[in-house]
Amino acid sequence: MHALKLELSEAEARRIALTAQGFGGRPRPPAVDAARMRREIGRLGLLQIDSVNVLVRAHYMPLFSRLGPYDRGSLDALAVASSKCFFEYWGHEASLLPIDLHPLLRWRMEKARKGRGVWDRLEPFAGERRGEADALLARIEREGPLAASEISGPKAAKGMWVWSDAKHALEWLFWAGLVASTHRRGSFERVYDLPERVLPRVVLARPTPDPVDARRELVARSAEALGIATANDLRDYYRLSPADARLPIEQLVEVGVLIPVNVRGWQQQAYLHRNARPGRRHRGAALLSPFDPLVWHRPRTERLFGFRYRLEIYTPAHKREHGYYVLPFLMDGALVARVDLKADRKAGALVVLRTHLEPEAPPETTDRLLGELRSMATWLGLQDVVLRS
Repeated sequence: MHALKLELSEAEARRIALTAQGFGGRPRPPAVDAARMRREIGRLGLLQIDSVNVLVRAHYMPLFSRLGPYDRGSLDALAVASSKCFFEYWGHEASLLPIDLHPLLRWRMEKARKGRGVWDRLEPFAGERRGEADALLARIEREGPLAASEISGPKAAKGMWVWSDAKHALEWLFWAGLVASTHRRGSFERVYDLPERVLPRVVLARPTPDPVDARRELVARSAEALGIATANDLRDYYRLSPADARLPIEQLVEVGVLIPVNVRGWQQQAYLHRNARPGRRHRGAALLSPFDPLVWHRPRTERLFGFRYRLEIYTPAHKREHGYYVLPFLMDGALVARVDLKADRKAGALVVLRTHLEPEAPPETTDRLLGELRSMATWLGLQDVVLRS
């Protein structure tokens, strides 16, 4: 069907994208079990992890947005390495990834071992400070799982992103695949151990694919998760460089996995995954995390929905346009509002700090948004929704 239609409208592209991302118009299930959660994460290809907890940790939100209320403890159980379903690594930033992606990311680990593709503060541990990293690796091998807080060492200053030398060394070891994350503690601190004591043996035993082959598979998975995408969208999903994505995209076009199409109104070439379908029209409502794969690539969000969206956490308060932790509100296939939220756990309330409706938001937007906020409050164990805007 798609091979015969090489031009799509913006509305068609949006419907394809929504269906691929799990917003295909079907009602939310009455109950969400672990198998359903695994399938949904498999569809998305990853869940981005972020430390901000003003509302709820980012990786919990995409499943709520698509499936409705579920037991977060069940996701916690899947997220630990012992579940053998998922592992943590650098996908789209720090991410929870299906375990079968591990071989496809070994090229990234190998680059990190050479000091390439890592943060500047980590690079020395691949070279002149390698001995410090090796000493930590030997300690983990000898003593077992270790977190940065368990290693004594001075910090230069206080602050969220001020790390000790030991933490930098551990992060380089993690990036290089020399250690793996067993789990995160309640404080969100990552715990590290040797990969052979964390990851399934069957996965570690799989051959390491050629880097081009691995990146081609990552692009293919990105394309299936997105439905329709530009080259920039495809490479952003797993944070590939333009050079790393160019040949895989060409190869996928050649074998028919990607179908070049034009989308009216888009300036860039679009690619349709051969399995993409428009699905049913989306007739539901969902609050989206700032780190949801439907909206995390802001140029794509603007292109698909005409919705300019920026995260203003690091913007001075007096310069914020919409708020600190703002969630877009998806309703019937359009982004119609945005809401700045905070979970006041002590008071047992979901606090709505500010609400902004888009110019073309339907009259029923406020009522349906309130319904979704009440559902979220219940899911988070909060008794009230408090409107301050």
